[in-house]
Amino acid sequence: MAERIRVVIAEPGLDGDDRGAMIIARALRDAGMEIVYTACQTPEQIAQTVIQEDADAVGLPELSVLSGAHMTLFRRLLELLAEHEAQDVVVFGSGDIPAADIPALESAGVAKLFTPGATTDEIVDWVRSNVAADGLTAPARG
Repeated sequence: MAERIRVVIAEPGLDGDDRGAMIIARALRDAGMEIVYTACQTPEQIAQTVIQEDADAVGLPELSVLSGAHMTLFRRLLELLAEHEAQDVVVFGSGDIPAADIPALESAGVAKLFTPGATTDEIVDWVRSNVAADGLTAPARG
């Protein structure tokens, strides 16, 4: 029997607005993936969860541009995963991220950013196509 894709859905920061994260977590769970949900955590705590749970992917949903923190949060998480030799974990996110910031985040190692209007079906299909349960990414990324 094939292993299920294990995804950490993490809500960085302290705003407490977890609606988007819960919707994405539920859609991935309903699609047969194993979900680990964390709320209100720092990048260090998220990286620890990803490593402890042996996750195949980590999603940071519903990031806001109000503070510009999306640039720092993603880069710090990627740095921490590299420090722990977990670069094979696929990092993705969603939110109101300016189009001008997306290329820099993708260059830093974020595999995919879903902007407002993306459907849960799109996210599920993308995760299925780009994340393998053995921790290896599928060949087609983006």
